[in-house]
Amino acid sequence: MTCLRSILVHLDGPERAEQRLALGARLAAEQGASLTVLYAAVPSAFVIPVAGESAALMAEALLAIDEEREGGARRAFEASQRQTALQATWIEVSDFGAEDVFSRCAMYADLVVLGQRDPDQPAAGAVSPHFVEGVLAQSGRPALVVPFTGPVAPTFERVAIAWKETAESARAVAASLPLLQRAAQVHVLGWGGEPPALPGGGPDLAGYLARHGVQAQVHHGGPEAADLGEQILSRCADLSADLLVMGCYGHSRAREWMLGGVSRTVLRSMTLPVLMAH
Repeated sequence: MTCLRSILVHLDGPERAEQRLALGARLAAEQGASLTVLYAAVPSAFVIPVAGESAALMAEALLAIDEEREGGARRAFEASQRQTALQATWIEVSDFGAEDVFSRCAMYADLVVLGQRDPDQPAAGAVSPHFVEGVLAQSGRPALVVPFTGPVAPTFERVAIAWKETAESARAVAASLPLLQRAAQVHVLGWGGEPPALPGGGPDLAGYLARHGVQAQVHHGGPEAADLGEQILSRCADLSADLLVMGCYGHSRAREWMLGGVSRTVLRSMTLPVLMAH
């Protein structure tokens, strides 16, 4: 059975920290992996301009906000350590290059646990709106993204794979094998026409998974529609899936990440954890 050996959890404040930490700890215990928690946030002073006569007072207030966010995350980490026998490593970085540092650290992890961006959370003291996509692109590692609302299943019993014959999808499936092998049900969701047959009947995803001990049900959803991202999430709900596996599509331009439509919709509207790879 394929195993993960190193898991990295990102925190940038107390929001949903408990869920990310619990998920990281559970997976580390199941897989026999090491667990590292990295608090990485951009200081508020880099996000909110500070100038004028009240600059000193404003800077002091922003520093207090940052210290409270870091303290909340640290308290959540310490509480999680008291609840599990698994000992995790805590690292923190808080400067303008925090996101780049996190992406570098992610290169040395088998799986990264990140959080979906909550549009109602202020930008100060956190990370950029493109943090998830940026980590995926810069590190080349798979990420398990935790939704900002709703419960996270204690185990991934029913897994859905949004399959398309692309490198991104193939990387996501390969990265998810340790989780797929423990699932009770695996559903492969496909849309659009069938790709040209490979010579000699060729391999397919169901056969690939079977060779890794994963029996999957394949579902063909018909033509690929403009709202494919919503269709994928709807099918996950129909199947009561507690994990979605898919590729992340997009490209960077001048440090701004341009997501594909399906990836953008899923990252915006997801209500279940999503394992993504770029």
